[in-house]
Amino acid sequence: MLVATGLVPAVAVVKSVAEKLGIRYVYESYQPVSLPSPQHQPIPRPGRMLPSDVTDNRLLWDRDAQDAHAVLSEAINTHRASIGRPSLDNVRDHVFTDHRWLATDPILAPRHQPTDLDVVQTGAWAPPDERPLPAELVAFLDAGTPPVYLGFGSMPMRTSTDVARVAIEAIRAQGRRAVVARGWSDLALIDDQDDCFVVGEVNHQALFRRAAGVVHHGGAGTTTATWAGAPQVLVPQAGDQPYFASRVAHLGIGAAYDGPSPTTESLSAALRTALTPETRARATAVAGSARAGAGGQSCFGLASGRGR
Repeated sequence: MLVATGLVPAVAVVKSVAEKLGIRYVYESYQPVSLPSPQHQPIPRPGRMLPSDVTDNRLLWDRDAQDAHAVLSEAINTHRASIGRPSLDNVRDHVFTDHRWLATDPILAPRHQPTDLDVVQTGAWAPPDERPLPAELVAFLDAGTPPVYLGFGSMPMRTSTDVARVAIEAIRAQGRRAVVARGWSDLALIDDQDDCFVVGEVNHQALFRRAAGVVHHGGAGTTTATWAGAPQVLVPQAGDQPYFASRVAHLGIGAAYDGPSPTTESLSAALRTALTPETRARATAVAGSARAGAGGQSCFGLASGRGR
């Protein structure tokens, strides 16, 4: 079986290969907002903004399918013809199929009902990360109070070129140290003070357990990793990230920043909310509830065939 996730053009190729080889195929999503549903609008596609005069979500999802087909069908159908597969008249729905998996925690990102697809919510795919933290990072953590983690993952942060300076100054304004993750935006320290430490690839689960808070972009993986119980501030950039920001604010486990380009003052205000004892207690309680309800809800063994 092939289990695929990601953007439609890439996954369409996987689906075509599965057809060619006679292999079962399942599409899996890390967020419910990409599922066609009358309860929410589709995420706007690049260069294809949603019409402002249409409020019926079903009509907007129909428009989304038309947009996906208009942009992608020529390349995908050319590929399919090269391997002897018939042309498609609805690329998006062909990729989604009528039976889809939703790999999200039911507390953080519940399944929307009703949807226009048959959806099985598997729970978050978050196997335990047993990697030790680097010795230099452990020494930094042991040398002072819990720091605030800052990282934006795969986001290049083009609209905020000085985000490291803005965020570090906001973190320092709260009297906190910082751990800065380079990520795709290549964040770096802004001076040689000893209250900041820069990291590359690192075990988020272990690090977040020792963090006072987490400032990030709101990707599905990073947001799920905060089930370590750390309060968070989300600065969403695109795609599903505004959805996860809204969920964090709704659950009371952090703050959602409005807009992709924070200032020191606005980020300081969000951090003040996230770093209160009340928010920490709420984040710890919600994380405990999520872990307690994880039995039978998470797929930890797919690679070895043990998962559902």
